[in-house]
Amino acid sequence: MWIFAYGSLIFRPDFDFKQRQLARAEGWARRFWQGSTDHRGVPGAPGRVVTLVPEADAHCWGMVYETTDCDALLARLDHRESGGYTRVELPVEVEGRRQPAITWIAAPDNPNYLGPAPLASIAQQVARSTGPSGPNDEYVLRLAQKLDGLGIDDPHVSELAELLR
Repeated sequence: MWIFAYGSLIFRPDFDFKQRQLARAEGWARRFWQGSTDHRGVPGAPGRVVTLVPEADAHCWGMVYETTDCDALLARLDHRESGGYTRVELPVEVEGRRQPAITWIAAPDNPNYLGPAPLASIAQQVARSTGPSGPNDEYVLRLAQKLDGLGIDDPHVSELAELLR
């Protein structure tokens, strides 16, 4: 089983895996459009975390993890991603080949979806949000640092991180 990570699972996978590799999801963009009331914010004061949104000419780079602990791992990740995310399978490209992978996407019809906003507004919300998993700006900055270390250019993430520094 393969897990595609594009957010916190990149910098904090917290599960065992056989291998990990860079992967790309075509037709998807990473955006800070999902509200977090269970990890990086609280009810009434949500933080913002990433989701994937369909975008015709976009691609989202992330990590793909090969794992063997299927049922137990899926149960743990379903719980971790329970704040509006739905488990889906999508094809990702790994070293020039297409590989089906499982990921979690927060669609616009979930109750915590916040949608697009000016980046400066997103930065203000992130800067003042904190939740059980820590400050929201930590999430953004750790993701930006990890993407940069992997050589992944994501202007949405890097520009938001720059506003928070």
